[in-house]
Amino acid sequence: MHDAPSPVSILHEGSYLVVSINAALDDTQMMRFRRELANAIGDQRARGVLIDVAALDVLDSFGARTIRDIAEMARLRGSTAVVVGIQPNLALAMVHLGIDTGAIPTALDLEDGLAAVQPARPSGEEEP
Repeated sequence: MHDAPSPVSILHEGSYLVVSINAALDDTQMMRFRRELANAIGDQRARGVLIDVAALDVLDSFGARTIRDIAEMARLRGSTAVVVGIQPNLALAMVHLGIDTGAIPTALDLEDGLAAVQPARPSGEEEP
């Protein structure tokens, strides 16, 4: 018997965490995800967290509120969280449902999200 793949993966990439939500999460899974990510931020001393929701086609108000709470929790732990990959149909549904995401930073994709969490370099300074 095979276990189903985890609906969330947390990968450590340098001083950043890349979190992929691969399927809709029920409330219990969402709370476990929040707890595991809070621990991972501290354990990995993450400066940034990219939360990739590109695989989601639906996000209820509890899920949106939990992601908002995760972004705030990350900030309080010294990390910047950015939600990436919100698909057009998901964005439209969230707007129509009146889901309040607060001031969660967002980016189009992982590349833009990584740029958003990296500190700005003085002009003329090259990347290592």
